Amino acid sequence: MFELAKLSKTFGDLKALSDIELSIPEGQTTVLIGPSGCGKSTLIRLMVGLVWPDAGTVTLDGQALMPENVLALRQKVGYVIQDGGLFPHLTAQANVALMAKHLGWTQNQIDERVEALATLTHFPADGLERFPGELSGGQQQRVGLMRALMLDPAVLLLDEPLGALDPMIRADLQSELRSIFQTLGKTVVMVTHDIGEAGFLGDQIVLMQEGEIVQIGRLKDLVQNPEREFVTQFINAQRSPLEGLE
Repeated sequence: MFELAKLSKTFGDLKALSDIELSIPEGQTTVLIGPSGCGKSTLIRLMVGLVWPDAGTVTLDGQALMPENVLALRQKVGYVIQDGGLFPHLTAQANVALMAKHLGWTQNQIDERVEALATLTHFPADGLERFPGELSGGQQQRVGLMRALMLDPAVLLLDEPLGALDPMIRADLQSELRSIFQTLGKTVVMVTHDIGEAGFLGDQIVLMQEGEIVQIGRLKDLVQNPEREFVTQFINAQRSPLEGLE
């Protein structure tokens, strides 16, 4: 679905990405993971055309992403950021329906799609008329997910969507996300810093360090066959606090 070829990006003196080569398989969930500042969020922003590479190309479904076609190609992509990015002056329903309304959908089409997405994401129907400030963190993330899915995109990009949630809500949403991914069968690219979350949700894990890809594989591959010492160090740094208790 995505082909990233020789991608490099700098911000001033900071080299965010260096010569990235990556294929994103269609219909699977790819998780980008690594320590803060490794370039994973920059990479996902390049994939949606929010920033542009200094070198290299991003190809989406066979088309190179360029300034002249980015708006059209973005309609194939749903994008969810960490805090949901909801407009506080709009209700949940209005946030979800924003792009569909802009594109001229009828009210019946909008209502039917929102109802289907609320069912899919287990969002309460009586919450649709509430404003973001009246919703819990988990509900706000559901609204962000619904908005990203409104146009039925081929690809779903999620940048640390659960990072700001408390552990119990996060665990519930992880299970719901995996169920949604399996139900929809879409191509998903997700950024996280949590190796357990990556292993739970990802068909393919891409571990990054200092703007480079260190290793690609399933969690079992990273644990059993690390290609660099950093892989083991990164995994060991996230050991459960319950380990070692009698």
